Amino acid sequence: MKRLQERAGVDAGKIFPHNLRHLFARAYYRCTKDLAGLADILGHSSLSVTRIYTANSGKTYQRQLEQMEKILGVT
Repeated sequence: MKRLQERAGVDAGKIFPHNLRHLFARAYYRCTKDLAGLADILGHSSLSVTRIYTANSGKTYQRQLEQMEKILGVT
């Protein structure tokens, strides 16, 4: 992981195996929208735990709202 981190130019403080798990979870959910299937893959017994892995940040929601404003012509 350290060699990949160096080649990718990613801050070493952000490289942890669990971060890869989160990245996989977000990518899988983005492609499938299958929260229950993701919970099975990750071994979670509760969808609320899995939901944490797929939650968007406030910045994401802000960008979505800005896109809606552009579509609706609201300023």
